[in-house]
Amino acid sequence: MPKQRKVGNLLALAVLSALTQRPMHPYEIATTLRAWGKEQDMEIKWGSFYTVIRNMDRHGLIEAVESVRAGRRPERTVYRITEAGRAELVDWARELVSTPEPEHPRFRAGLSVLAVLHPDEAAALLRRRLELLDEGIRAARGVLAEHLRQLPRLFLVESEYDVAIREAEAAWVRALLAELTDGTYPGLDQWRAFHETGELPPELSDPTERSGSTQ
Repeated sequence: MPKQRKVGNLLALAVLSALTQRPMHPYEIATTLRAWGKEQDMEIKWGSFYTVIRNMDRHGLIEAVESVRAGRRPERTVYRITEAGRAELVDWARELVSTPEPEHPRFRAGLSVLAVLHPDEAAALLRRRLELLDEGIRAARGVLAEHLRQLPRLFLVESEYDVAIREAEAAWVRALLAELTDGTYPGLDQWRAFHETGELPPELSDPTERSGSTQ
């Protein structure tokens, strides 16, 4: 189970990581996170950004060090990370790296209702997904190779992970497509018959319904 944190929004994690570089005002923090491409690493809702900053300040994870004004711009408060904030950042990183948590990708949701599609249509859609995955993998590999010429690998490990996950998904989709195409997928005939006759074969009915009908 993930820990209950004083500020549990992952945006707080990103803010803490930015402030390890140096003190910044919120606008500068947001600019830095965008430059780092943090939106690709985690879901960031910029509408809650200043609320997260205020909550972090209230809980002692960051603290104001000064207010600055440039020209006619509004006064901006500069924040730095506190010792409590550094401890939170390290502890949070340890948890995220060491402890798997259930995640719910949209693809999994689609697979959970795959039976509503005719197997031929399902195969065509999976084939299209595989094409897009392969295109994305090639593009991601190219970007990663370019970045590796400019940055240490340590700062690109999340991009390596992303490519590996895409490759694993592509391999799984490719294997599933092979079974659908050569007819070796278990229950394929019953699946096809369901869409062609409109009648659900007993083999594909809900196991809980089958057990209930015998009582």
